[in-house]
Amino acid sequence: MSSTRSAFRAMRAAAPRAPIAPRVPTIFSARSYAQAAPAQSQSQDVKSPVAVYGIDGTYATALYTAAAKTSALDSTSRALTALADVFKRDPKLPVILQAPTLTVSDKSKIVQELHRHIGGTDKGDTVKNFLDTLAENNRLGILEGVCEKFGVLIGASRGEVDLTITSASQLDNKYIKQLETAVSKSAYVGSGKKLKVKNKVNPDIMGGLVVEIGDQTIDRSVSSKVARMNKMLTDTL
Repeated sequence: MSSTRSAFRAMRAAAPRAPIAPRVPTIFSARSYAQAAPAQSQSQDVKSPVAVYGIDGTYATALYTAAAKTSALDSTSRALTALADVFKRDPKLPVILQAPTLTVSDKSKIVQELHRHIGGTDKGDTVKNFLDTLAENNRLGILEGVCEKFGVLIGASRGEVDLTITSASQLDNKYIKQLETAVSKSAYVGSGKKLKVKNKVNPDIMGGLVVEIGDQTIDRSVSSKVARMNKMLTDTL
């Protein structure tokens, strides 16, 4: 049995499962996330480029490692991007995946439908087997988080740094470009890194900006200033 298969069987046994009983008997022993890699690939020590946390982070890291060992990172990344797009188009999907009443048959149909959206991008059925494992572990509900954190891992492996600019209203492209240029020259971004820019709109911040650079946050929003002022007034009364 390949080292990749053995590693993922061990990960599956140790992975946290949702407390739903009775559980369906496991069938994962007959497959792994990815097909067996050549002997040279199996001997490589694949490490996660960055740490991602939470249960979804654990599964995303396991998928990243399996895909890397079988030279399927690009195809797996494309497949998870396609799944992330499904979540964007269907806001009800997370609710469906987290439903505690899903039967084995329900989960099987869901996996088939999700895999259909991937098309022919899934090299060696890496993602299909991963979806099956999530279903067996009653963890389909974390899939959206897995897609997001796998994107973080892929971005880090490519030398990308996430730059998320949250504003009360949509910013024009010229202003976003100015911010991108300023941030790229700052100490927050290492040499040779590429910024992956996203503008989020959140009216609740009332004005100003919240700038997230990797795991660093610069909060210059009006809402945070109001909160600080309220705290100061409360502390002095």
